[in-house]
Amino acid sequence: MNVAKWISTVVASALLATTMGFAPIAKAETEVTHNIKDESIYDLLVDRYFNSSVENDYNVDARDQNAFAGGDLTGIATKLTHIQDMGFTILSIGSIFSTESYDGSAVVDYESIERQFGTAKEFKSLLADVHKGKMKLMVDFPLNNVSKNHVWAKDNANSDWYESADNGRINWNTENPEVQKALINAATDFAKKYDIDGIRLTNLGNSDTAFLNEMIQSLKDTNKGIYVISSEDSDANFDMSINKETIDIYQSIFKNVDMDSSKVEQPLGTVNKDDAKKPSAIMLDSLNSSRFTFASANENMYPPTRIKVAMAAMFTLPGVPVMTYGTEIAQNGVQAPESHAIFDFKTKDDIVSYIGDVQSVRNKSETLRTGDFKLLQNKDGFIVFERSSDDEQWIVVVNNTKNTQHIDLGKDIIGENKELHGLLESDIVRPNDKGVYRLVVDREIVELYQVKEHAGLNISYMISLGFVYVLFITFIVLVLRKSKKNRKAKNN
Repeated sequence: MNVAKWISTVVASALLATTMGFAPIAKAETEVTHNIKDESIYDLLVDRYFNSSVENDYNVDARDQNAFAGGDLTGIATKLTHIQDMGFTILSIGSIFSTESYDGSAVVDYESIERQFGTAKEFKSLLADVHKGKMKLMVDFPLNNVSKNHVWAKDNANSDWYESADNGRINWNTENPEVQKALINAATDFAKKYDIDGIRLTNLGNSDTAFLNEMIQSLKDTNKGIYVISSEDSDANFDMSINKETIDIYQSIFKNVDMDSSKVEQPLGTVNKDDAKKPSAIMLDSLNSSRFTFASANENMYPPTRIKVAMAAMFTLPGVPVMTYGTEIAQNGVQAPESHAIFDFKTKDDIVSYIGDVQSVRNKSETLRTGDFKLLQNKDGFIVFERSSDDEQWIVVVNNTKNTQHIDLGKDIIGENKELHGLLESDIVRPNDKGVYRLVVDREIVELYQVKEHAGLNISYMISLGFVYVLFITFIVLVLRKSKKNRKAKNN
């Protein structure tokens, strides 16, 4: 091998070796877990996500927002990497039972899958793809507000099973033991047939706690490790709680800069690891609310920046982050069907990669998911908090203001001989002469600082770097000598 070529190869290899430790944050590599505190949920509607086949477009009408749009189960599978790239661990796809409404709520039969969404075979295929991607799949089970044409309602023997609702639908009489048994059997049969990972009970109506607990226990007896949650506040033994004020609180804090953030802790579930309280859903909006983009746009703010700041906070606060489909492309809308627009995959924005970066850190750190929480500062959008465990310590700085902000932290919080590594803005903070760590964060930025032991000089890195420089200089000298010889030979 030519000497110059050999040296150039060695130089390149050495440079690569010395820079490997400084690579940017990788995309999340999630692992299957069995504690909902470790999860994050991506919430979508099958009909409004992606249409991969026109063969099941039976009642599609693009001119009517209330009609089916054509999205199907295979379409979700086709675009699954989009969700995986953002690091979500649970895919929630709404109700998929035979229905008269695009959102799946007007259930006609709990025993069959809506033909416009796809087939049982396609659902199983989607479930397998989700599991291959180390994610879990959750399906909605509407307890009430179902179609008046439901198969149970058409049976004259069941005339006392339901009551008509004002909107032309029906609600089940969940005080009736026969109705309770039928609903529990329908839910558990579906969970067992497909071996799904989660069920969200929606439209609870007047269902009492005892009945809900019986259904929850039956589902857990049927499927080991299944999550059972609800879309509403309830005293039942759901794996996750819902605070009805969560969306209003977080929209009011993050829709603009310098907003009152005094209620940031109010929706939180488990704050400390020894607290037995179940975690809460942490969300900016839902399938049943106005979009966060609508709130920020009404403030004449740039929605993508607002979404980044808000989502970074959501992923680092204690609780279970739940994000509605389309948030990553700043989807707008006040109420359904406007807020349930078809997902536009042509829209390009860096929100997707940003969410992936933040979730990559969260998914790899048990402390950020389940560690203790301590609020260090909170004033009008400048929010600083600590997440800690026996193994790790993080300082999260949320600067949701219009100015650059700073906070000084002492040894009582950070400790001796430490340094703070900012993972999103690549900042390293060491103590000043007085032992104070000053964290400075630009406006509308969230930074995650990991507290580490002060490394001092990296001897191996310095030696490697010196070796690279020697090789590089040697390479240049050889090139110059060869060039000089070539010129002499040419002149002779």
